[in-house]
Amino acid sequence: MMLKTHDCGKLTKRDVGKTVVLNGWVQRWRDLGGVLFIDLRDRSGIIQLVFSPEFSREAHEIADRARIEYVLAVRGQVVERDPETYNPNLPTGEIEVRVTEVEIVNAAKTPPFAIEDGIDVDEAVRLKYRFLDLRRPEMQRTLMLRAKAMRAVREYLDSHGFIEIETPILTRSTPEGARDYLVPSRVHPGEFFALPQSPQLFKQLLMIAGLERYYQIARCFRDEDLRADRQPEFTQIDIETSFLSRDQLLDLMEGMIVHLFKETIGVELKRPFRRLTWDEAIHKYGSDKPDLRFGLEIVDVTDIVKDSDVKVFSSVAASGGVVKALNAKGCANWSRKELDDLQPFAVRYGGKGMAWITVKDGEWRGPIVKFFKPEEIAALTERLGVEEGDLICFSADKLKVAANVMGQLRLKVARDLGLIDENRFEIAWVVDFPLLAWNEEEKRWEAENHPFTRPRDEDVPLFDTDPGAMKAQAYDLVLNGYEVGGGSMRIYRRDMQEKMFRTLGFTPEEARAKFGFFLDALEYGTPPHGGIAFGLDRLVMLLAGRDNLRETIAFPKTASASDPMTDAPAPVTERQLEELHIRLSAKAQAELARRRAAGGAAAEGQEAAAGGTSAEGRESSADNTSA
Repeated sequence: MMLKTHDCGKLTKRDVGKTVVLNGWVQRWRDLGGVLFIDLRDRSGIIQLVFSPEFSREAHEIADRARIEYVLAVRGQVVERDPETYNPNLPTGEIEVRVTEVEIVNAAKTPPFAIEDGIDVDEAVRLKYRFLDLRRPEMQRTLMLRAKAMRAVREYLDSHGFIEIETPILTRSTPEGARDYLVPSRVHPGEFFALPQSPQLFKQLLMIAGLERYYQIARCFRDEDLRADRQPEFTQIDIETSFLSRDQLLDLMEGMIVHLFKETIGVELKRPFRRLTWDEAIHKYGSDKPDLRFGLEIVDVTDIVKDSDVKVFSSVAASGGVVKALNAKGCANWSRKELDDLQPFAVRYGGKGMAWITVKDGEWRGPIVKFFKPEEIAALTERLGVEEGDLICFSADKLKVAANVMGQLRLKVARDLGLIDENRFEIAWVVDFPLLAWNEEEKRWEAENHPFTRPRDEDVPLFDTDPGAMKAQAYDLVLNGYEVGGGSMRIYRRDMQEKMFRTLGFTPEEARAKFGFFLDALEYGTPPHGGIAFGLDRLVMLLAGRDNLRETIAFPKTASASDPMTDAPAPVTERQLEELHIRLSAKAQAELARRRAAGGAAAEGQEAAAGGTSAEGRESSADNTSA
């Protein structure tokens, strides 16, 4: 085989006259009056090849057998195209290669979809044939952007004294957080490893070990229900530091994100990044990851309507809830159906309903207007900036519910009104999160982040009096409505860590059984430390302007945590189960039998439809998870 001397997409007019060897795939094939034109594609781009009996009859005959996605090796001379045949849509559109020698390196079946950008193909098909999907230029550009992002992160952290260290993939299962993926031990019957949800304890142990600045581009695993921006296995930029204050750490991380954006997509982010407290984010935007590319702030009107004749408002206020309002400017012209749809919209996000008022012809209109006193209308007008043509929406409930409902409404209105600039990046830190949350079902406190997060120094006395009022030294980095990073300053004294475990309902014996090694380590001169982890997949998604994590990962899973290409997960042999000391439950055995039966019937149907040809494998349409 002739080995390439040049990349297809990197040839320019400066190469005119050169003899080059190119390797790649056939993108297009055309026969125009006995002259063959083939667009050859490699990772760098496309170049037009010309085959003519005038300069090589043999090459012309061989090329005549080539088809889409055949792999070719060619030798020829770079020439300039006639000006009237320039292709302005290609970087190489002013040149072509006159081929004198060609080799068909490998043939190809007709692909199930076009190998080009912007295809409209069911995602299940794309994932089943991911090796073909990844040939498409937009997919390759995204993966190259991902590699560039990792390189930029390493450059920045290396230059600031960080050490890249790998932590174990096989570790022990610990409570809190999502479910672990468990790995049975063959040599320790009945015992299991867990795949790490994050390197949390190991990176803290590295600080105890005196490494001071650690990072890792780490693979992590969580057995949880998936969404468009979640995967069972994911990659995070994991960072931990010693002897830095929270503000020093955040400043250092701002520098990394600024460097990342500049080096990957050429965008200059302004510093310092905006900071919001968790309370401010929830009350103003209804979310702890607010999209700040537009205004539409949510307003608390509880004090105005707490004695209102609108019974829902007054009763919620009396029970400690809140009444939130949003002024959707210019939306008074929504149809009655759109207004009626606000009820199921609120229910979808946990609310019981939504009240509304329109302002038309100088009048307040709507089912609840008659219950407002004149002074309440005046106060609402002033606080909400009510004008002609406005739509005012209300949600009355517990803070968490009312904020979520109004936060989702805020996003809906912004999309409907075209207020979101898709080419803009708005980034901010959200700080001072609640440390604990009360689990009403289990009647115990839970860590909002994880049990190693340090409370604010001034809140430590509240451990014994009012745990729910404690704020954490935790912080998230939010970009365009996505959380792209999160971390905290850590507990570094054993007595405080034990107090945290007690508050979470751990007995001393449970804490010792689960975290004894870590508690012991805290007694050997642990430095003050803190860290953060950034979601690489999500960062790349935003850098690339995509809205689906699967588009930024080479081989992602579907929403059911399966891989249509490799058919994973899959059954294993009885011998493997015996070696691992595992016996399947009756439920699991029945499910496997059902799937085998369904798979066999599907295969027979495919074979019949194909006139007796063998089926290519199982594919579940239920796994279509396009965002």
